[in-house]
Amino acid sequence: MITPMKNGFIIRSRISEAKFREILWHFCLDIEAVKIAKICKISRNSLNKIFKEIRKLMAKECEKISQLKGEIEVDESYFGPKRVKGKKGRGASKKTPVFGMLKRNGKVYTQIVKNCSKTELMPIITQFSALKDSIIYSDTWKSYDALVDYGALAHYRVKHSENEFANGKNHINGIENFWGYAKHRLAKFKGIKKENFYLHLKETENEVSLVI
Repeated sequence: MITPMKNGFIIRSRISEAKFREILWHFCLDIEAVKIAKICKISRNSLNKIFKEIRKLMAKECEKISQLKGEIEVDESYFGPKRVKGKKGRGASKKTPVFGMLKRNGKVYTQIVKNCSKTELMPIITQFSALKDSIIYSDTWKSYDALVDYGALAHYRVKHSENEFANGKNHINGIENFWGYAKHRLAKFKGIKKENFYLHLKETENEVSLVI
């Protein structure tokens, strides 16, 4: 006798499909896990395991992104503990560097990087953007030098060092807004383990890409 699966979404799960749908609904509403556990009457450990599997699937889908093309903003940001007083510049503290690309009125793509050097960033830009069909907007960070030589249709820079943040279409406000939203959203977790940061980052990327 073949026993029907209790849950068509999770193999060998003791949670019913109806319960899983309820959990997923609250997850999509971005409600805190402690509240979902209480609402759905499920242990935090079980809930965390489910959320991790959901985030893994979301991250996998994010990595299937086709090349971005059109008007693309590129930038890098740092996630982690507050910067130590007196230390300045990119990567001055024990933060995790993240590179991001945003197609205006389209998707966001992020990638955790070792550093923000040209040798680290340029391969990502050339792999995930159709440069010959794209106009790139960035700040004046040296790693973005020679983007036109790499095939970009055009490359415009906003000079933050001269208090320039927008000059007509020349700005990177879109990707900077994403960084702000991501940091605000991730702060609610009150600390994310380093090994789980990638999954939370991709969840945020997916959420914003669906809204744009």
